[in-house]
Amino acid sequence: MVEDLDPQSADAGVPAHLGDPMREQRLLETAVGLVDRSHRDVIAVPGEERASWLHTLTTQYLSDLSAFQGTELLVLSPHGHVEQHAYVTEDGTTAWLDTEPGAGEGLLKYLEMMRFFTRVEPRDATGEIAVLSLVGPGAADLVPGLGEPRLSGVPGPKFAAGSVPPEPTSLYSVREFEGGLARRVPLGVDLLVPRAAKTAVIEKLGVPQAGLWAYEAIRVARRIPRPGWETDHRTIPAEADFIAAGVHLDKGCYRGQETVARVHHLGRPPRRLVLLHLDGVATDHPPAKGTPVELDGRAVGFVGTAVRHHELGMVALAVIKRNVADDARLIVGESAAAIDPA
Repeated sequence: MVEDLDPQSADAGVPAHLGDPMREQRLLETAVGLVDRSHRDVIAVPGEERASWLHTLTTQYLSDLSAFQGTELLVLSPHGHVEQHAYVTEDGTTAWLDTEPGAGEGLLKYLEMMRFFTRVEPRDATGEIAVLSLVGPGAADLVPGLGEPRLSGVPGPKFAAGSVPPEPTSLYSVREFEGGLARRVPLGVDLLVPRAAKTAVIEKLGVPQAGLWAYEAIRVARRIPRPGWETDHRTIPAEADFIAAGVHLDKGCYRGQETVARVHHLGRPPRRLVLLHLDGVATDHPPAKGTPVELDGRAVGFVGTAVRHHELGMVALAVIKRNVADDARLIVGESAAAIDPA
């Protein structure tokens, strides 16, 4: 379990690996494996005004979200900094928001504070729903009827008003599955199942299992940011590549919108998300989250998630200053680091 290896980890409660992390990574890249992510927090938002209400509070275009559709959203601070991220799964009566472990309390508090007279009833559903992830090219074959995930392209800095379609920028198909819901996402299929039925669902699927370490390695290699890892207290969406999946750039006002619009139209966010290759000469241990990225003895960014990938070796997602050159010679802890040019 994660907590056996790192008692302070926010990912406590799920397996880190099942005996062979490298084999588990290859499974997730070449076939399909099941990853227990039931440590994620889940918020249920029933109520007939849920779509229009969430539309006004978040970065995503949600007013026309239909039954059996999914997407992603952000909640920003008044200054446009990322405070919350959640996947949205709509079943026709309830919008299910699953978010990072430990983040549900803050998200629910914000939603309750913004209810006013709106007909919605947000509640903590973490004890009701568990998240499982089928990851790999064979994931969709296990849940027939799910279309490919769709991410809209990000418009240019000076796009014309009205040119961005009035719909979610990421759209994930959803269907009923084993008493819960299945949602097609870029890494495979997420299952939101009754927590009491989690073991039965895993046994019925009969899919080889992989630990969270393998999942994180695949995520890092795909350059998919994770809130709380590739973000700090001043991260804005454009710095950590949240725009394409979670931000609609031409919708009504929401908290933090001015910063998002200003940075996008200027076209140069202060920082950027990169994949770093670490040499692993002085140490074969990936650096801890938050380790400074240094250039000529000064900090120019920080490491989010660092992993040991079965093909790439030791790599990390990091957020660094935009003006750092792609060929800069960087230092992360005891390791030399280079930016992946891709």
